[in-house]
This record gives sequence, structure tokens and C-alpha cells, in this order.
Amino acid sequence: MGRVGDFRLRLPGHAHGTALAAILLLDATPFELSLLALAELIPGFAVGLVAGVWVDRLPRRPILVGTDLGRAMLLALIPLASLLDVLTLELLYVVGALTSVLTAFFDVAYQSYLPALVRREELVEGNSKLAASGSVAEVAAFGSGGWLVQWLTAPLAILIDAATFLVSALFVARIRAPEPLPARSEKREAVWRDALEGLQLVWGNATLRALAICNFTWYVGLRIVGTVFVLYLTRDLGLDPGVQGMIFAVGGVSSLLGAVVAGPATRRWGVGPTLVGALVVATIGQLFVPLAGVATATTVVVAFLVGQQLTLDPAMTAFDITQISLRQAMTADAFQGRVNATMRFIEFGALLVGAVAGGLLGEAIGLRPTILIGAMGGLLGVLWLMRSPVRGAREVVPTVDEGTAPVTEVP
Repeated sequence: MGRVGDFRLRLPGHAHGTALAAILLLDATPFELSLLALAELIPGFAVGLVAGVWVDRLPRRPILVGTDLGRAMLLALIPLASLLDVLTLELLYVVGALTSVLTAFFDVAYQSYLPALVRREELVEGNSKLAASGSVAEVAAFGSGGWLVQWLTAPLAILIDAATFLVSALFVARIRAPEPLPARSEKREAVWRDALEGLQLVWGNATLRALAICNFTWYVGLRIVGTVFVLYLTRDLGLDPGVQGMIFAVGGVSSLLGAVVAGPATRRWGVGPTLVGALVVATIGQLFVPLAGVATATTVVVAFLVGQQLTLDPAMTAFDITQISLRQAMTADAFQGRVNATMRFIEFGALLVGAVAGGLLGEAIGLRPTILIGAMGGLLGVLWLMRSPVRGAREVVPTVDEGTAPVTEVP
């Protein structure tokens, strides 16, 4: 994954490839995989709020194109280093860190770009289409990626992934819809003041605050699982990269279903019930992963993992489409970057906590118990959302008056 429309903060395609490279070529331990995960999270987390400020100050399409090109060049360093026999974990850490910075700018820019191109009432449809395209990319990336690792080795599979960023940059550059120029102030505030304003906007709005806390609790558990997931599949369950790729490809297909049903679900049941129901289904899906460790037959193991992909992926796709559309609709265009960056900052803070916890727990108690703890942790996000004002919200797209307030409340 990792393309336009990538809503899910799960392992993107290049992260899966670097994790496999670390495991298969460099014999990485759970703690070293945790360090790799941190290298792919900390820099993006550190610059996240700043990214929001500059996305609000600059045209967004050039940011999208530039960050795609930069990530393509960085990922190309891995197969080059492998070819020269100088590939090390340290290089993977550096590439992961720099890619993380560029991804922070990309993610904030694309979430802020769509509201400038479509009407507020079209946001769910627009985000659904972006998610659908991301799901198709996931099928191609993961479905072929695992076999490419076996046939071509992990570094060359990463090279192919780098090429997809070039394709992404090409398509974004071809967008012809005019983008409104950022509003210019005669007296521009310091970057840190603008960043702080984004935090205040999110925390001061009951709906955004509830979503932020829910996402934090959910993503801690999600990243605990994600930190040791590839190692668990490879070492504990004995699945080769090709089988892993086909399992992940199922998630791409099922994510497409989530993109299709998000709009009808919010129209029929409302935004609150859709968000709560999606998290409940996603939590159930996560529990299939530790259950796979109980099975002895490979076919049963694969069936459990496919079950996870058929439940977690569509549920999280529907959840993300709904919450991102709601957030975009509530926010005036001049504040899109900072509000989206603040939410991303909170989510990536959760991922950092989960990455550290996943590595330490994986070393201390083993991979399967660690995954079980992470899966159960997702229930906290469900419980928080159930107790929040979002639960009773019906409208998906509240109206924003650009001239009165940077954000509005859900009716």
C-alpha cells in the first residue's frame, strides 16, 4: 500500500518488504524489528504537526508529487545496497526514518487536498473511491509481493514497490482541477503557534476529541500486533512469503468491500453506529490471528488468517472513510492541514507506544501472547467510542461555514 487513498495505518507494502528483508537476509530479532518499526514512525511523528502547518501554507499537489518521488529514490537504495553486498539493519533504519518524514507530509497533504477538489457532500464518495483504488493496489502489491520476494528476493521486490511511487507521482501530477491558493496573512504566526492551534482545535471540539482518543487506544493495540506480525507468520506459523502475500491480497479485496459499503452504511444507520459497528467487527477480526497459533494444519492456519483479512480490512476501511470524511467536512479549508496533522500526530503517537510495547512483549512473553494482548487492546477503542457523543451522531456531512469557525460540531 502507501499510495493515494491509503487510509489504514497497517503495514504498508514497503514496510512489509523491509521487514521481510530484515528477517530473511539479516536474521532480525523481535527487538530489532521493533527498532525498525520505530525508525519508520518516530521521524514522521516528530514532524507531523509541522507538516500540517506547511500543508496549510503551500499548494498541496506539489507536496504530493515531491514526496512520492523522494520515497521512490529512498526505497531504491535498499536493492542497490543488497546488490553491492552492503545491506545492513542500520541502512534500513535510515531509509525508514527518511521515508517516514516524507510520508508525514504526503498523508497530511492528500487528506487536506480532497476537500479543495470536491463539495462537502461528495466527501464520502470521494474518499470511498480513493480507498477503493488503494485496495486494488493492495491486491497487486501484496498478492505479487510475497511471490516476488521468493522469486526475486526481498530487495528487488522493494525496487518494484519504489517504482509504484513513481507511478503515483505521475498520476497526481496529471490532476488538472485547479487548487485554491492558500490564504495569505499579512502577519504570519510562528510555525509552532500554528501547530499548537491545530492541537487546540481538535481537543476543543467534542467530536474530534472523541475520535482522537478512540484512535489512540485502537492504534496502540493495532501496532502491538503489527510489530511482530510478520515474524509470527514466518517463524511461529512457518508461512513462506508467497503464502503471506496471497493472504494479504485477500485484505485488498475485502477492503474494496469496505469502501463500497461505507457510504450506504452511513446513510442507513448514521455515522455513529457505523463507526462503532466497524470497530467491533475489526476487533473480532484481530482475534483470528492468535487463534491461528492453536491450529496444527496449515490449511486451518491459513483459514484463520484469511478470516482476519475478511473482517479487519473492510471494517477498518469503512471506519476510516467515515471518520476522515466527517473530519474533513467539519473543518474549514484553511485549517485542513493542521487538523489532519493533529489527528495523524495522535495516531502515530499510539503507533509508537504500540511498537515499543510489541517489541518488548515479543521478547519477554513470546509472539502469540503479544498478539493476543494487542488484539484485546482494540476493545478499549470500542468502549471509548460507545461512551462518546459520536455514538449518537446521525449526519455524516455537517455544514461548515468558512467565515465563522475553523471547525463545527456534529449535530
